[in-house]
Amino acid sequence: MDMKNNGQNLAVFDIGGTAVKYGLWDGEKILNNASFKTPQSFEMLTAKMGSIIKDYPQLKGIAISSPGAVNTAKRRIEGISAVPYLHNRPIFDEIEQCFDLPVAIENDANCAGICEIDYGAGKEAQNAVFLVIGTGVGGAIFINRKLYKGAHLFAGEFGLMKNTKHKTFSETGPLVKAAETYSKETGQKISGKELYDLMDQKNPQATLLIENMLETISDYLYNIQVSLDPDTIIIGGGMSARKDLPEILQKKLSERLQRHDIAHILPRVERCRYMNHANLIGAALNFYTVFPKAQR
Repeated sequence: MDMKNNGQNLAVFDIGGTAVKYGLWDGEKILNNASFKTPQSFEMLTAKMGSIIKDYPQLKGIAISSPGAVNTAKRRIEGISAVPYLHNRPIFDEIEQCFDLPVAIENDANCAGICEIDYGAGKEAQNAVFLVIGTGVGGAIFINRKLYKGAHLFAGEFGLMKNTKHKTFSETGPLVKAAETYSKETGQKISGKELYDLMDQKNPQATLLIENMLETISDYLYNIQVSLDPDTIIIGGGMSARKDLPEILQKKLSERLQRHDIAHILPRVERCRYMNHANLIGAALNFYTVFPKAQR
């Protein structure tokens, strides 16, 4: 492995429902980025991690991005996720004992937010909301540039917000839901990207579905803005690949604020910059927050 070693190497893992991404953090960037299918048990997971870690030189520790409500005080992962064996076990202690290395674990949306605040679209922000719109909706809140997790570790669970029809943001906001509606209405199964492609081709049905989706997202952005008053809202997830998204959402949010004579509280709306690498980078940055001496 040809690399400069500066004594800050971390093995970094991003555990998802279908795949585990991983790489080697050298203090500046992720190297050897790859992935494997999410194992079916905790024992299989640690075995696979071990087969990767053995090839990494001079490790300072292990940084993990995980689903669920990560309780760092109790050193457990609470809540539920697509990887149930991660939950309600002394997972910090188990991984540390398995590899004899310090371990830092943080929620995946929080990790992505940390990356964007420290390195990406939120670098100039003081108070920011990071919103991940993928298959569902999640996010992270930063107050005075510090991650705010809430009294019950549920801060940033924007996907659970409901509209007047008792539908959640995760049920009504994501692009994948709009694509599913198109598929049901036409019998033609398509992806979110393909729905946008149809809109770009002036397909009226696709255009209406995407416009309705953007209106829904903007309604939730309004609620977030008047509740938390961030100076920056960062959009992540699959739909953030659209370069025109921030301008569209900022315009729609501005219209909503103007209706209530509070246009002056309009935040900057940005799209995330680190996309698929944000979770891994954020996990590494979180490790150095937990173990600041390891950075020396």
